[in-house]
Amino acid sequence: MTEKLHIVGGGMAGSEAAWQAAQMGVDVVLHEMRPKVGTFAHRTGHLAEMVCSNSFRSDDDAENAVGQLHWEMRAAQGLVMTTADRHRLPAGGALAVDRDPFAEEVTATLRAHPRVTVQESEITELPGESRWIFATGPLTSPALGEAIARATGADQLAFFDAIAPIVYAESIDMGTAWRQSRYDKGETEAERQAYINCPMTKDQYEAFIDALLAADKTEFHEGETADYFDGCLPIEVMAARGRETLRHGPMKPVGLTNPHKPDEKPHAVVQLRRDNALGTLYNIVGFQTKMKYGAQTDVFRMIPGLEEARFARLGGIHRNTFLNSPTLLDDQLRLRALPNIRFAGQITGVEGYVESAAMGLLAGRLAAAEILGQALPTAPADSAMGALVHHITGGAEARTFQPMNVNFGLFRPVEGLKGGRKGRRERYRAYTDRAKAAWRAWLAGAALDAA
Repeated sequence: MTEKLHIVGGGMAGSEAAWQAAQMGVDVVLHEMRPKVGTFAHRTGHLAEMVCSNSFRSDDDAENAVGQLHWEMRAAQGLVMTTADRHRLPAGGALAVDRDPFAEEVTATLRAHPRVTVQESEITELPGESRWIFATGPLTSPALGEAIARATGADQLAFFDAIAPIVYAESIDMGTAWRQSRYDKGETEAERQAYINCPMTKDQYEAFIDALLAADKTEFHEGETADYFDGCLPIEVMAARGRETLRHGPMKPVGLTNPHKPDEKPHAVVQLRRDNALGTLYNIVGFQTKMKYGAQTDVFRMIPGLEEARFARLGGIHRNTFLNSPTLLDDQLRLRALPNIRFAGQITGVEGYVESAAMGLLAGRLAAAEILGQALPTAPADSAMGALVHHITGGAEARTFQPMNVNFGLFRPVEGLKGGRKGRRERYRAYTDRAKAAWRAWLAGAALDAA
């Protein structure tokens, strides 16, 4: 066998795709334009660099859809999950990682693999020969974006994705703030104290909202539109939807008790989550923003406990590109117009590190199977991975298609179970039990085919 699989983009999806294909015995060329060609959000040339949050979200595989996706990727011996587990940080019930060592290990692992070649090169066209996976993510270069638009005959779709600021821990006033995970969630003391909480009174909250709404914002370029994904809204956009929106979102004051004032319930709470193993950096949870830098420091220092905050990174905004996948991709993630090309990751219309890596895992296995002369079915619909890929390649309404996180709303209902909030835990466990069985069967079948 001499045919190589070419993968464009070394983020979560591209890295996972390269690992899966190489482990199946296929030679892979991984094309990553960084560090020769930089982007707004990336700081390094590492593969799988985490540019927004350092969290892979919930790790609960019994009652959470993203936790089930974690489970499926671990069962498939995924590189992203395996590496994340080695660099995990206390985060309550979530899987958060020390982002730099995580990316360094993914990079070193792939560069050391005998079947993987990493090329620092920018690809600007869609090739008509060989098998390719494009996993260029939300920061697809303009030249490649134009090539995709030409090949698909569709206008390039875009929304804007904002990143949250990171604060130096030593600059947080712990005489005002305190450590606690919401509802004291976690099995260890470190997990139960994974977050730093900054309380606000009603007057402080109202003043904060006023400042947020009045702050200078980043302007859009001519011809761009602010079509945000609801799962990653800038805080000022949320605030503009209603003054109480943040109190029912990232600033909700529930499940927390201020030890400095145990008899006083905060009106709102800002949470910060540990961002590195040393505990020297914390990111402000849910505080993606498009405020200008000067305005950010002024507004965020209004938060009690952050009056003297020093910022390792301020928030920012960048364009995020994705395909209208229900129209353009088949259930094997192939481009209908050019079936030698697959897409994976956020460009397919999934949202989040885990979902992106999952689509890379699937695309890598499917492409490798083709090169090996085998027919590998796509992920079973009852698995978390299958529910997600089914949604983006046909289950969603193409006319209104927007990026999607994995969630139980994508799963086929389990008959005979109670609806509503009271039956939620039983339903969720039924979904994940069924998903695990479906995924085990798919992996077993794929292994038999590979043999």
